[in-house]
Amino acid sequence: MSYDEGLADLMRGDLTDTPGISEKRMFGGLAFMLDGNMLCGVHPGGAMYRVGKDNEPFALAIPGAREMAFTGRRMGGFVELDDEAMADDTRRTRVLDLAFDFIRTMPAK
Repeated sequence: MSYDEGLADLMRGDLTDTPGISEKRMFGGLAFMLDGNMLCGVHPGGAMYRVGKDNEPFALAIPGAREMAFTGRRMGGFVELDDEAMADDTRRTRVLDLAFDFIRTMPAK
């Protein structure tokens, strides 16, 4: 099963004016990288954002966000958004902002 190209296009639209963004196929999905660090992406199960462990409680407080459990194992610092949250510009932007806050603390690769 492949990822949802519509979700990938939605993320592309959210990231279109952001310098340093690149795309990389990973784990059957598509990751969006900021200066070489994974920011967000789509996988066969939906959409995910790398918000970091400190931002995770804030992201999980957003309706439609849940802990990410890739291949059955929880991945700390990552959250998934359900389809309803992805369709909501405000909620999607809030989670993306948390991901930007985390990734911008990392050195470029």
